[in-house]
Amino acid sequence: MFNLLWGIAFVLVNFMFFLLCYRLFGKKGLYAWIGVATVLANIQVTKTIDLLGITTTLGNTMYVSMYMASDLLNEKYGPEEARKAVWFGFFTLIMTTITMQMVLLFEPTATDFAQTPMQQLFGLLPRLALASLTAYAVSQLLDVRLYAWIRKFFPERHQLWIRGNGSTMISSFIDTLIFCSIAFYGYAWGIWIELLFTTYILKFVLTAAGTPILYIARNFRLMEEEGQTLKP
Repeated sequence: MFNLLWGIAFVLVNFMFFLLCYRLFGKKGLYAWIGVATVLANIQVTKTIDLLGITTTLGNTMYVSMYMASDLLNEKYGPEEARKAVWFGFFTLIMTTITMQMVLLFEPTATDFAQTPMQQLFGLLPRLALASLTAYAVSQLLDVRLYAWIRKFFPERHQLWIRGNGSTMISSFIDTLIFCSIAFYGYAWGIWIELLFTTYILKFVLTAAGTPILYIARNFRLMEEEGQTLKP
């Protein structure tokens, strides 16, 4: 029960920081959020917890917040800005992966205490790194395209929940499918299916929970937008 209650608090804090990042720094804040979230999500995913009797990993809240950021960019600034942010996050993830692998190769001193925990966090198998990078690039770019496509059929301002949830719930399933297929290849079929669906269900719930946050963020009036015509 503690993990459930603490998890709700954790989600609310993450969403609060998401709103603050956009409110204080505008479009640049969304770029920064995606860059930071890609790194934090891949660190958090290494921790497993028990949630209502189901073993799952952390990182899902950060993953969902990345879709929220790209959807908000798509909504207010157009798909081109959303794509730029996705590539920025991809670059951040590659840069972090490469530099931290290089850091691990330095020979530590006899009194060093950081090598072992850093090795555990960043010394991931190449297959896990490949899974994360592939899933991120494919699903995020798909999300941008889906959002723009759904918007053609549901363009009204109050239909944001359809655009956001529709694009994110589809693309996050693709993200989960790609990641699990690469990272957990060779696992027993029953375990693989459980990992796939428990992870996706969490993302599904978090996506729905984040919808009111998107409405709040969209209504912010920022100085950078004054006199600026929003892109279709």
